[in-house]
Amino acid sequence: MVAVAPARQVVMKRATRSVWRLGAGIVGLACVLTAAGAVLGGPDEVPTAAAGAVAPGAAPGPGVRTLQAHLRAQPRDAGAWASLGAAYVEEARVSGDPSRYPRAGEAFARSLRLRPDGNAEALAGRAALAAARHDFPAALRDADRALAVNPYSERGLAVRIDALVELGRYPAALEAARRADARRPGIPVFTRLAYVRELRGDTKEARRVLELARDSASTRADIAYTATALGRLAWSQGGYDEALRQCGRALKAEPDNLEARECRARALTGKGEHTAAIAEFETIVARSPLPGRLVALGELYEVSGRPGPARRQYEVLGTWTGLARAGGVNPDLDTALAAADHGDRTDALRAARAEWQRRRTVHTEDALAWALHRSGRSEEALPHARAATATGYRDAAFLYHRGMIERAAGERAAAHASLTRALALNPAFSPIGAREARRALDGLEAS
Repeated sequence: MVAVAPARQVVMKRATRSVWRLGAGIVGLACVLTAAGAVLGGPDEVPTAAAGAVAPGAAPGPGVRTLQAHLRAQPRDAGAWASLGAAYVEEARVSGDPSRYPRAGEAFARSLRLRPDGNAEALAGRAALAAARHDFPAALRDADRALAVNPYSERGLAVRIDALVELGRYPAALEAARRADARRPGIPVFTRLAYVRELRGDTKEARRVLELARDSASTRADIAYTATALGRLAWSQGGYDEALRQCGRALKAEPDNLEARECRARALTGKGEHTAAIAEFETIVARSPLPGRLVALGELYEVSGRPGPARRQYEVLGTWTGLARAGGVNPDLDTALAAADHGDRTDALRAARAEWQRRRTVHTEDALAWALHRSGRSEEALPHARAATATGYRDAAFLYHRGMIERAAGERAAAHASLTRALALNPAFSPIGAREARRALDGLEAS
């Protein structure tokens, strides 16, 4: 087990196809069926991923096609229906396509109809589906129900931590992480504990725990997952060469791992290799157009003097948002920051405020602060920006947002300090944001 010191507050990182493919997805979503035949799919349906590890780092289960074939022969196998639901959730996570979520929900429902009592697998899977849809109260309820049946459910333990964090219940989340470490120590728990340490500003301890996780990894998927986590941590602290090394290790284990490729693209951006970074991101978003990836590529296009392609990435983001809502996902937090910078600021503020009213976390505080600032309400934004940085989390984007808000509110010395810290921590945290931070600092120093 990994020992964890008490934390003040913790929060988990949240833990991002072309336009025509997304448009086709919207049409397809209108026709999603919930009958068993639709859930099982046609005989030629090819899954985008074969897994059931809804909690990242968990051991993968059978793939969608294998489970569909089994269930055609054994339609009353409750466990297989639960596994199919988990595999659909994992497909959505990997591909960025939320149209799988309704199928996942029907698979879990079928499993629970067949075995309504003692069905920890379906309850934990349904908890993971709720979390993926950002319905964290439902995720917590189902995780608790799963753990009441099986206190050692790895998925139940992991989703419970995530749900508590995303609800802003940080002391309870820390206790849940300790309990999970005692019951089921392993990579899913280690990586969560590492992020708890990072969010308290203890990146050295976070790296140590992630290295323990990496050293305990035995499968290619786990090696790739833990190495990518180390690469992301290095990137967030400005260690671009180390990030490239770690993500290279991940890609050696799994050459087509999109999260590792995203890590590499961000590290290349940090080193100023924008042409290579753009090529990498283009490949990634063609397969998995999550909001953070679309924004990163759009901003790289902007700073490279290509406003047309940049604008198209932001349009795809709007299409993804429609797909997400059709799949039962609440995308407000995912899209509020992007809309504040690259879309409708009124929509950004509405989304950020709605999410902040649902749950109070450092991420919702930051999103609301930035949306308020971009709407010309910097004085109102300032307490939220300070709340976002109150845990000690060393995030350059948070510091940038705080610094720009402080500058607009007339707090010049505080703004200078925050912007300096942001650029010292991760000087390429965002192609556009880093550029604007430098311009703001130049203006502060010149006047």
